[in-house]
Amino acid sequence: MARDGERDPRNVDGAAGIDGGTGNKGPASTAEEGGTEDAPWSAEHGRGHLKPVVFFGSAALILAISIWAIITPTGAESTIGTLVGWVSEGFGWYYFLAATLYLVFVVYLALSRYGTVKLGPKHSTPDYGIFSWGAMLFAAGIGIDLMFFSVSGPVSHYLAPPEGDPETVEAARQAVVWTLFHYGLTGWAMYALMGMALGYFSFRYRLPLAIRSALYPLIGRRIHGRTGDAVDLAAVLGTVFGISVTLGIGVVQLNYGLKLLFDVPEGVPAQTALVAIAVLMATASAVSGVDRGIKLLSQLNVLLAIVLMLYVLIADHPIRLLNTLMLNIGDYVSRFPSMTLNTFAFDQPTEWLNSWTLFFWAWWVAWAPFVGLFLARISRGRTIRQFVAATLIIPFLFTLTFVSIFGNSALGRVRDGDTAFGRTAVDTPEQGFYGLLEHYPGFVFSAVLATFVGLLFYVTSADSGALVIGNLSSHLPTPTVDAALWLRAFWALVTGLLTLAMLIVGGVQALTNATIIMGLPFSFVMFLIMAGLYRALRVEHFRAEAMNTTLPSSLSGRTLHPGHPAGLDWRRRLARSMSFPDRRAGARFIDEVCRPAMREVAEELRKQGVPATVTEQMDEEIGIPHLELKVPIGKGEEFLYRVWPIEAPAPTFATRSISARNTYVRFEVHLSEGSQGYDVMGYHKDQLIADILDQYERHMEFLRLHREATTQSSLPDHRPDTAEIQLPDED
Repeated sequence: MARDGERDPRNVDGAAGIDGGTGNKGPASTAEEGGTEDAPWSAEHGRGHLKPVVFFGSAALILAISIWAIITPTGAESTIGTLVGWVSEGFGWYYFLAATLYLVFVVYLALSRYGTVKLGPKHSTPDYGIFSWGAMLFAAGIGIDLMFFSVSGPVSHYLAPPEGDPETVEAARQAVVWTLFHYGLTGWAMYALMGMALGYFSFRYRLPLAIRSALYPLIGRRIHGRTGDAVDLAAVLGTVFGISVTLGIGVVQLNYGLKLLFDVPEGVPAQTALVAIAVLMATASAVSGVDRGIKLLSQLNVLLAIVLMLYVLIADHPIRLLNTLMLNIGDYVSRFPSMTLNTFAFDQPTEWLNSWTLFFWAWWVAWAPFVGLFLARISRGRTIRQFVAATLIIPFLFTLTFVSIFGNSALGRVRDGDTAFGRTAVDTPEQGFYGLLEHYPGFVFSAVLATFVGLLFYVTSADSGALVIGNLSSHLPTPTVDAALWLRAFWALVTGLLTLAMLIVGGVQALTNATIIMGLPFSFVMFLIMAGLYRALRVEHFRAEAMNTTLPSSLSGRTLHPGHPAGLDWRRRLARSMSFPDRRAGARFIDEVCRPAMREVAEELRKQGVPATVTEQMDEEIGIPHLELKVPIGKGEEFLYRVWPIEAPAPTFATRSISARNTYVRFEVHLSEGSQGYDVMGYHKDQLIADILDQYERHMEFLRLHREATTQSSLPDHRPDTAEIQLPDED
């Protein structure tokens, strides 16, 4: 596993399309045998350029809504209220069904045969260690709202439950579980769905790291046109509104904390100043990139939140809180199935649903493009099973513990007779959290710590939001390159402006209602993403089945397995297994074996009417070229066979000195889906030709199996031209 912030230098290849296209990277290579090497992800494009429809369309709409809300707050509040009533009445049931289906789908993929598929080429390894990765998983998907609702949520559900009598033991048991339900597996499943879809299509098939890429199996090349722009525009709008809710809650929470500590007055002027400060901090963090600003802030955020949680646990009644934690876990597991689709059809608490379940599901949907894209950005090299398990479990375990400790501490105060605290937690949630801390010794310390943790929550949401929205509104040269600095700063500013506008209209409630409205359109897109991902994974399964089919070598008449050099006598096989060649031997292998073998195969294919090409590109690090054979098949497929040189450390069991560098050269075979993990160094020309033909026949077998198993091919009708994936030249 690569150390934090380091990237495996060999994690650079993959396929360009679901149809098995090329995955070339870097400047255009030297062409041979009648072909040219296209470089759709060339570094020459730098930071990329804007998607005009997405950027100007979303920016204009958000700025128009913000200005409208600031100029006529009463009219904006009335319109938003009318729209949210319509959505709640007509689509309340749909939000319940959609959220459940998202969860079922991601769990199914993780547990199925598709769970072993990597978010990247087969040979890719994770870019971040477990702690850094887990911290960023959590901090990106949870904001300061966790502090806001960890106290007000349980108290509200206890004093006014959606069903049953208030202020009873049963109400107390329901209270924390409803809060956990709203922050639980269902919401994180939405993040997991978006994250694995984006990571799969971007890192494995080298499509842009954008929402539109997940629809490629359904609409093909149209993802590069107006349809793709519409999808990304909807994602940007939902994301900006979703982040604004968190930032609005954060501004209110921080404003009250500063009032307690420094007597800063509550109100729009102070909140405007907080928005401005937070935008500056978010911009500074976002422009420093993922490996520095966002990663470090995420780690610090999680550590300080744990300190705050342990402080309350110890200062309160540790045994009682641990008992309630166990009870909450059991209740959540046992009640989760019935809560998932509980629409309260016979006696519907409409106001409660709008304020809680419908709002939270819409909020998770609105955040899904933002968090999903960010999670994909940091999860390259993880399998779908690892990604889903980590996304559902790591953040939820922390959230469960945090909500249980703070929620049950608050319930303890209310059940002990502190009704004033209970009303405060319900009516002014930002005061409820600090009101709980005030009950314990060392309030100044805990209040300062809570305010700082809240600020970090705020900034990690704002900076990763600005980064991701900037990426969504840009054409970028590679999935690991981020948008221009000015663009990230612009989106931080626009998000802050919308937050301020909604606070002027009606505070947190206006943000809540706007999210229910804006989350609805993108929830439909998520179903299309599910269909596209499933279709692509089915294609990959057929390809794997074909690769497992052992075909006879056309040259030797013997069965060839990957990595088994058939035809070698036993002495030569033994010498090969003990050989650790240097760069000079590697260059000789290219000249004497690889280039002649690939040229002969390409020439024979061209004689049969197939426009096969051989290309090569120098690996500057090693000084040895890698060679690639491309064979187009019909309109929708392309076979790729690449021999890639890798300089690896000499094994400790080597019996003699390898070289002055203590390294040796391997030549790994890469197909369209990445490295196959075996070394062909030491093959002679006929053996390499036999291996090429074996892989080619397996690819043809994959096409046969796929077309026999499906009445309508899941593959796109046409492979996208390189020009469709390559960024157009800027004027």
